[in-house]
Amino acid sequence: MTEFVKVVEVGPRDGLQNEKTSLTLQDRKQLILDLMQTGLKAIEVGSCVSPKWVPQMALSDELYAQLPKDPNVQFSLLTPNMKGFESALAVGCKEVAVFTAASESFTQKNINCSIDESFEKFADILKAAKEHDIQVRGYVSCVVDCPYEGAIDPKQVSKVVTRLFDMGCYEVSLGETIGTATPNRVKNMWEACLSELDAQFMAGHFHNTYGMAIANIYQSLEQGIRVFDSSIAGLGGCPYAKGASGNVSTEDLLYLLNGMGFETGINVEALMQASQNISQRLDRKNPSNFANAYLQTRCA
Repeated sequence: MTEFVKVVEVGPRDGLQNEKTSLTLQDRKQLILDLMQTGLKAIEVGSCVSPKWVPQMALSDELYAQLPKDPNVQFSLLTPNMKGFESALAVGCKEVAVFTAASESFTQKNINCSIDESFEKFADILKAAKEHDIQVRGYVSCVVDCPYEGAIDPKQVSKVVTRLFDMGCYEVSLGETIGTATPNRVKNMWEACLSELDAQFMAGHFHNTYGMAIANIYQSLEQGIRVFDSSIAGLGGCPYAKGASGNVSTEDLLYLLNGMGFETGINVEALMQASQNISQRLDRKNPSNFANAYLQTRCA
């Protein structure tokens, strides 16, 4: 029986929030409508955060409300605080996400609090989510390296991941935020986490800044991880390396998974159409190796 790997499409949120160009609400909606045609089972719609801090994510709750609901597609919203959660709740969102990091320095720089304080901030969100039958996904940044602290102890990662799960997150996405990891270090990180938590409760979120994302995903697959975040057309640059690619592209991830015989439910042609549409709208080059090879083959 073919094994299934779930791909969580983070382009509309994690991707677009790191793009210089802010799209209109209609353009963001069209991106998600295009993605819905691909067979993707999980799509991050946006972030319920103040537009003062992240203007690219303005009106994410309104965007969610406008989307046609499909029982085969799970939409989610990032809710960094209780106000964001209440906005998501008001539009009927059934999955939200909270985030912290395995690095104290990164947490302070990113959300102005310690790791412990970050847990205190979203404890109320997890409690309210349970009361309203809303799933909560957890994100952990800097699971291998931190731009401020350097290498992160795998045991520290395991501690944060386990704590999120114990608080009520149904799944925890481990983010290799700056893309400096190599497979041997990813292996050590997963070993520490898998000693405390089953693989079915964890996901991989890899950046391609140094071209290692696919290699690191392969290593993760070898250790039993079956959920991965990715971004259409590699949306979202890396804020710590000027001009570098950030999120691994969904196109490259799909090529790997198809080649290894995994089932994803994703249609390549529909994905490539979505990829071309958003790349043209943003007037940017697609960093995906597969996307570029695919287009060259079609044009030959």
